[in-house]
Amino acid sequence: MIEVRSLTGAQVADVLDDLARLRIAVFRDWPYLYDGDEAYERDYLRAHASPGAVVVAAWEGDRMIGAATGAPMEDHAGDFAAAFADRPERLEDIFYCAESVLLPEYRGRGLGHAFFDGREAQGRALGRRYSAFCSVIRPEDHPARPPDYRPLDDFWRKRGYVPLPGVVAQFRWRDLSEAEETAKSLQFWMKEL
Repeated sequence: MIEVRSLTGAQVADVLDDLARLRIAVFRDWPYLYDGDEAYERDYLRAHASPGAVVVAAWEGDRMIGAATGAPMEDHAGDFAAAFADRPERLEDIFYCAESVLLPEYRGRGLGHAFFDGREAQGRALGRRYSAFCSVIRPEDHPARPPDYRPLDDFWRKRGYVPLPGVVAQFRWRDLSEAEETAKSLQFWMKEL
């Protein structure tokens, strides 16, 4: 049986190691191709233990099989403020839905909706007006793109999200096939809560 729980405050810190391992496993796949390590992950995920942050985690027994994170956008201002510089929304009005990771064998069971529901509920509880996330942009002809890849755009649109024209952030990581980190473009999507 799968159980989904929303974790905040000290509860978040208790699951960061599980979340780090899950991120490394899931983000190795297309479209992220992320070559991560646990030391970097622990440091990166500390922002998810901030006040207002949430981890919506799915468990099968004592094994974390999926999770989604969210936090006030201003917690990520250093990474994403420039992308929103020309937008009318204030960062303090936006709840940022960061990563959503789920092991492949558990997909298609409604957990993606549960992840968004939990993060959007946290955004509303904090009085946020908007919920936003970003998705990596990869070229259609990228050699690592699986022939049967289906983007999640339809799923996101059904939840009310729309891409924000020109709101693209740059974030650096090392792809599996790269020796060094390179900048990746990330398209922001947003909806009103």
